[in-house]
Amino acid sequence: MKFKKGDLVEVLSGESKGRRGKILEITVNKKKNLTRAVVEGVNLAKKHKKTARADRPGGIIDLPNPLSVSKLGLLCSKCGKITKVRREKIEERRRRICKLCQELID
Repeated sequence: MKFKKGDLVEVLSGESKGRRGKILEITVNKKKNLTRAVVEGVNLAKKHKKTARADRPGGIIDLPNPLSVSKLGLLCSKCGKITKVRREKIEERRRRICKLCQELID
């Protein structure tokens, strides 16, 4: 897979186009052939919460909703640009490498 939890990504299309954030969670639905990712601070939705206890106040909170991974571009930590990934076997492990600057992404 091109993306992992904790990767820095940029949204390529949609309402949140151009925003950057860290991947918090990735879900895969094999039956529908869907892969979606929850990105920090992107695609937010308002949720009305009722007060559950005295220590948990109610109100309107922002929750990040999942996006399709086809709308995301991986950012290289070295060059800071949206890049494609090449995979190579280095020291008995498959590693992700930036196609632009040839640096390890992992």
